[in-house]
Amino acid sequence: MYRRPAILFIALLTVLCAASPLSAQAGRWETGSASDSSGSSRAYKLWVPSGYNNSKPVPLVLMLHGCTQTPADFAAGTQMNALADKHNFMVVYPAQPAEANPVKCWNWFQPEHQQRGAGEPALLAAVVSRVRATYKVDDRRIYVVGISAGGAMAVIMGVAYPDIFSAVGVSAALQYKAASNVGEALAAQSAGSRQDPNAQGTLAYRAMHDIKPAPRKRRIPLIVFQGSLDVAVAPANAAQIITQWAQMNDYLDDDADNNTVDDKAESTTPGAVPNGHSYERSVYKDKSGRVLLEKWMVEGMRHAWPGGSSAGTYTDPKGPNASAEMWRFFTETR
Repeated sequence: MYRRPAILFIALLTVLCAASPLSAQAGRWETGSASDSSGSSRAYKLWVPSGYNNSKPVPLVLMLHGCTQTPADFAAGTQMNALADKHNFMVVYPAQPAEANPVKCWNWFQPEHQQRGAGEPALLAAVVSRVRATYKVDDRRIYVVGISAGGAMAVIMGVAYPDIFSAVGVSAALQYKAASNVGEALAAQSAGSRQDPNAQGTLAYRAMHDIKPAPRKRRIPLIVFQGSLDVAVAPANAAQIITQWAQMNDYLDDDADNNTVDDKAESTTPGAVPNGHSYERSVYKDKSGRVLLEKWMVEGMRHAWPGGSSAGTYTDPKGPNASAEMWRFFTETR
């Protein structure tokens, strides 16, 4: 006598489960490692989105964690994998081991890790190459993202490998070659780099110009987020990144320092997260009127990934959603 109610219950349960967000198909983790020409290697975790089917190339985002973090921690905090499932792109998270740095920082402040074909940049490029060799990746849509030390390394990667990366996204980062030793790094973090950002922009352009067998010179968009109360990486660093990147792109468009690109924002718009932080979004355009750079200054935020989840470290859920805004920026500046 209880058969029909049981069947109805099971049918209802099936419908509810199908409609529940928790039952939505998600991607999967893959693990691997990549080596450079010297034999050094780095392990990584790769998120393969649910929509990937090996028949069509998908974009790839290289995510560089901050000090003390791990790939799993960074993924949980940024929630980038959920975006990857929604928009069908891959996300790869290299791991910096304690053997390379006691607190797992990428060594962005050491000269041997600031150039193409050497040190950690070569290892990170090898990680990307490994993923490209294993999966169908859209070579025109490969991006590098990072926070703090990972953000500083992401900036370096954008300069060292412009033939790989189409755009850069960072939070609480520093300009290209902001320091060349630990002392300079600490000073730059606390008050901004002593290196003139215009000179560093010229230096970055020359590094691209010297790439063999042929120089790789193209516009490279960048978006930066920065908290106004960040004492680990001072807000002055965000302005330096914009100035350096504007100078570099000024050279890249016509091989001349003629202010066809500059660090004067075309627009600055205030905004606020409901029950969260207020912010200012500044937009910088190239000579064709296309968006090239964005700077998001988040009022009241400390050293954190804006809009991140408390499931990870160094996040501030009250900030604007940096992950979503970065993907929006990457898509709009293709």
